[in-house]
Amino acid sequence: MPGDYLFAEVARRVQAYEPVAPRPLIRLGIGDVTQPLAPAIVEAMVRATQEMGSPGGFHGYPPEQGHAFLRHAIVEAEYAPLGVQLELDEVFVSDGAKTDTSALPELLAADARVGVTDPVYPAYVDANAMAGRLGRYRRGAWSELVTLPCRAENGFVPELPTRPLDLLYLCYPNNPTGTVLTREQLARFVGYALETETLIVFDAAYKAYVTDPAIPRSIYEIPGADRVAIECCSFSKSAGFTGTRCAYTIVPKALVGRAGGKKVDLNTLWRRRAACRHNGVSYPVQRAAQAALSPEGRAQVAAQVRTYTDNAHRIVAALRGAGLEVFGGLHAPYVWLRTPGGQGSWEFFDRLLHQAQVVGTPGSGFGPAGEGYLRLTAFNTAERTREALERVLAFVDAEGR
Repeated sequence: MPGDYLFAEVARRVQAYEPVAPRPLIRLGIGDVTQPLAPAIVEAMVRATQEMGSPGGFHGYPPEQGHAFLRHAIVEAEYAPLGVQLELDEVFVSDGAKTDTSALPELLAADARVGVTDPVYPAYVDANAMAGRLGRYRRGAWSELVTLPCRAENGFVPELPTRPLDLLYLCYPNNPTGTVLTREQLARFVGYALETETLIVFDAAYKAYVTDPAIPRSIYEIPGADRVAIECCSFSKSAGFTGTRCAYTIVPKALVGRAGGKKVDLNTLWRRRAACRHNGVSYPVQRAAQAALSPEGRAQVAAQVRTYTDNAHRIVAALRGAGLEVFGGLHAPYVWLRTPGGQGSWEFFDRLLHQAQVVGTPGSGFGPAGEGYLRLTAFNTAERTREALERVLAFVDAEGR
């Protein structure tokens, strides 16, 4: 494995500099939320915790797929309004989308061919590297990994793979670029997967930030996707569960693989893995997640999402006003900034940290196509985001002079 995990290296540099920084750092780097849990969520968690303290309300190990009350809420609140019909046993509750997107390759053969976009959320790559699927790491690339470059020149929309794949990761709204796919663009990938029997792992962790009905919030809005795609979703960025931990993955029953010429039901395989690998999410947390999907909870978390969305819009407007080239930030909490003056990603990261005391994330950490970019997140408070922008603009202005 090459070096440190991207965010661990960012943290190391920040921790080394913070004690001598002339003013408090403002973090627009890691995608961690800052607003407290919504009242409806807290109330549900408190009630559930109190239940756990009584003989009649105590709960031990949760069901392997999650409690039925939460899976029912997910089906009714997240998919039924989109016209997507799911059965309860197609929903699997877990502690995070990162957990599941990293674990899903365990369903595939050791020599499965894996494809990702570039830039990409690094956990997808690292999980398959740890499984020994990606060959050798030479000159900053894995020999057996298929990458689909996403650049400004192609609107950050990847081309279809030209090499056969068994597994393709897609994340939209995208981390790190903050860009999206239209319904037609996503349908091209579903059509490709149907034709080539490629499994798509679709990470929809940021779907709560989509406001345009022309942009799909679920891959299952595309006909035929239930035969080729597994979808991973999270309460982290939509309901503030980064420290509470709850997510869910959809594995349709229509989805089958092949082993020795025989068809294999992936829903059954994933259920078998879930029973073996983890003991689920605690009862109070699942009740809290259910509350996030209630009418009251949805209104409260939507207000929090709007705050982060407003931050993203503010970042985009301010940086473009300063003459910088930025992408994303419209239907996603991430802004993708091209580093000015041709600076390298880590070079610009260090200069911004030491001269403006603002933390971003170097684009090169997301893959070779991320070189020359920096990711900024909208997950700070409105006040701190405004202050960070003042610092960044003063830094850019001084650099220009």
